[in-house]
Amino acid sequence: MLDIPLRVRVHVETPLAAQIDMGVCDAIEQYAPVRKPDTMNAPHPPKVAGIDSTVPSPAHTVAPTPAATDAPSAVPVAPIGPGAVLQDRLAAWVSDLTTLHELTECLARTTSLADALQEVLRAGAALVGARRGLVVLEPRDGLGPETTIGLGLARADLGHIETVPRSALSYGRILDGLPGGEREIAQPDLFAEDGLDPRHREVAARLGYAASYALPLASETAGRLGAAVWLYDEPAEPVERQRHLVGLYARYATEHVARMVEIERTRACMTTISEELLPTRLPRVAGVQLAARRRTGPRGGGAWYDALPLPDAALGLAVGSVTGSGPSAVAVMGRLRASLRAYAVMEGEDPVAVLSDLELLLRLTEPARSATALFAYCEPALRRLTLAGAGHSPPLVIGPRRTEFVETSLSAPLGMLACWEAPSIELIAEPGETVLLYTDGLLHRTGDSLDRAFARLHAAAAGVPRPLRTDPGAVADHVLRTVLPDRLDEADSAEDVVLLAARFE
Repeated sequence: MLDIPLRVRVHVETPLAAQIDMGVCDAIEQYAPVRKPDTMNAPHPPKVAGIDSTVPSPAHTVAPTPAATDAPSAVPVAPIGPGAVLQDRLAAWVSDLTTLHELTECLARTTSLADALQEVLRAGAALVGARRGLVVLEPRDGLGPETTIGLGLARADLGHIETVPRSALSYGRILDGLPGGEREIAQPDLFAEDGLDPRHREVAARLGYAASYALPLASETAGRLGAAVWLYDEPAEPVERQRHLVGLYARYATEHVARMVEIERTRACMTTISEELLPTRLPRVAGVQLAARRRTGPRGGGAWYDALPLPDAALGLAVGSVTGSGPSAVAVMGRLRASLRAYAVMEGEDPVAVLSDLELLLRLTEPARSATALFAYCEPALRRLTLAGAGHSPPLVIGPRRTEFVETSLSAPLGMLACWEAPSIELIAEPGETVLLYTDGLLHRTGDSLDRAFARLHAAAAGVPRPLRTDPGAVADHVLRTVLPDRLDEADSAEDVVLLAARFE
């Protein structure tokens, strides 16, 4: 506890909100000039960091005096001096600052926009003493993303709230810039309000809330991003201390949410660009069914696939991956894929020549890059594939009587040697067999050693249920879920995953 002299002059009439805005050191300097310290005449229990949102602002007055008694042994207790009052207030400020620090630390640890918004709702509910709430994200610039997330509200509950006319809701007034929407909106007793929209009254009664408190999520740098609303089960509103604390928290939260919005926009943009650089649909060729699956990391990567109709009813199948991630890797991937398509049209029946030309192009135009690639010249009528690989993982054949990796020759990736060349191999597929091409990201995302990852992939392919083997898309989905369980296929990772499945009839 702080040892503050008894004769300290304290302006007890100063409003609490004004003293909260004052720093602790400033308060001590203004209200506690240096003098000879006196002994405190009444001990005070230490404050506990944290805020009980159901309890109003703590009392900063003297402790209660015992009732008078006629007993001769009764000893009068001296009232607590102003120094103790200041000490009590300083302890409350430290408690509030500690709570804000803990809540902002939790928010800073969130890595996705959805988690950040959920944390804003949770922390705000603790600060204002509410149990439920919702946040509506709707950036003013119209570039998105737009979403609504609830705390203690199911998706159907949010749907009921959205049926209320927007102008009748507090977050609607904030988002639409209506009068009063530029600051906090408190509705301490909805059912006692004159002119409450009938639909709003009906929804509030249905969901069981009687009061609300809303704050805009906006700042000078980020602009208006959305609004947060907390709902009370009974008529209530936050006290001045709670409003001050949630206002401070909202300022920081808005900046953090703004950063998450920018990250989310960048991810969406990279995903769109990557998808546009790949085939929008797979070709339909008699005698073979095709399916592709792709999982992209948050920064975007250089993994690709392709299926290209070739002369003489042939088909070119390719998968590959460029080193690195981000916009530059995506751009290189697009250039390599376009070049491979051109080489495949000219000399696709010789996969080694196709990859040799691609390697020369990569070495001349992208000397700092390397890439792995696998190209297969497919003749569906004969169920024959002639393929060559450059540092790429071997294809996997999945059929009723066998599940095995294709034995390809060991070769270096493109761009690693002065001159790349490796022999091609020929594979004859049986009717009903599926040839699965994939990128190394499928193995790397497992987190296992390469041998264990290959074993896991083989076991997943061998375990494909018989009814699913007639659909190459179902085969690819089963392999993806089995090799990467527990949503590993959707987790943020620097490794892109591509699967291209071809089932022969």
